[in-house]
Amino acid sequence: MTRTGIAVSSPDGFPTLSVGRWVKVMVILCAVAVVGLLVCLQFGTERIPLSQIARIVMNWSHEQMGAETQGMNPSVILLDVRLPRLLVAFLVGASLAAVGVSLQALLRNPLADPFILGISGGAALGAAMAVQLGLAWAGAGFSAVELLAFLGAGMTMWGLYRVAMADGKMPVYTLLLAGVIINAVLSALILFISSLLDSTSAFRLFFWLMGSLASLAYPSILVLALYVVIGIGLLCGQARNLNLLAIGEAPAQTLGLDVEHAKRMIFFTSALLTGAAVAVSGLIGFVGMMIPHAVRMVLGPDHRLLLPSSAILGGCFLATADTIARTVLAPTELPVGVITALCGGPFFIYLLVNKRRAQMG
Repeated sequence: MTRTGIAVSSPDGFPTLSVGRWVKVMVILCAVAVVGLLVCLQFGTERIPLSQIARIVMNWSHEQMGAETQGMNPSVILLDVRLPRLLVAFLVGASLAAVGVSLQALLRNPLADPFILGISGGAALGAAMAVQLGLAWAGAGFSAVELLAFLGAGMTMWGLYRVAMADGKMPVYTLLLAGVIINAVLSALILFISSLLDSTSAFRLFFWLMGSLASLAYPSILVLALYVVIGIGLLCGQARNLNLLAIGEAPAQTLGLDVEHAKRMIFFTSALLTGAAVAVSGLIGFVGMMIPHAVRMVLGPDHRLLLPSSAILGGCFLATADTIARTVLAPTELPVGVITALCGGPFFIYLLVNKRRAQMG
């Protein structure tokens, strides 16, 4: 592996990563993302043809001015409901997939998921407290549920870090065990709060916990997008360190990596991204486990390509899953977490079976 980042010999027979290959893959995936989002925009309770979508987008300002007098016409459905929701789905999916890549390298476990460290449990507890207290205020375009969910994720992240740290180091197995224990405690607290809620509030919380991509306003989406881009950018900046950590801490340290500093950087960035994603979408599982593994099988294990590719395809996957959730039983809407679980459950079993066969072989 070279320090220049121009070309690296990849293991397992995958092609050597070059600037040309990286650019080619990114262009293809970005084109796939654009086409995928355009396809998703067409479907919902009411189908909007692609030609009509093009006309509405080209006359965006005119459509927005006439929205109040025209009721729920196609332009209102597209610009005020469907497009914001798809953008949120893409950003959340990209965050979860990027975090999944990072945690799988950090924990050296291809089955690792962003929810494994318990950060999502902290966000869920914050949301449950907001519902229990009946908070209706908002700030920076986000509701009290979303803001308290992010605060809960941040406090859980701090507590997890304090528990896992020992003598200035953060052992991977201690971090993993602490996350599992904290998750169990937080789940019990969420169940306790749920038992105190009335039926309407309990159903609202339950639907949120199952994954809900209710549309944010465009200013809030812009804030979320800025947060996600910075977070994924920081993780991409750690791509070389992720490559080294994936082969083991001892070899990485031998190659000159400050292992503990790299682990802390990856952990905090991953935790903050998970908290932001869960705060606006609820608990959506399997994206962070399934997408990185699938991309790794096709593009190889080099994190300089794996991480941004997983982020793009993770966004596409969640946007598609949300479209299915809105369409399959229209006008009834399924929680998007149900769709991701139906896809991720069989994939998880497939990974377990393959891993067992490899061990036996």
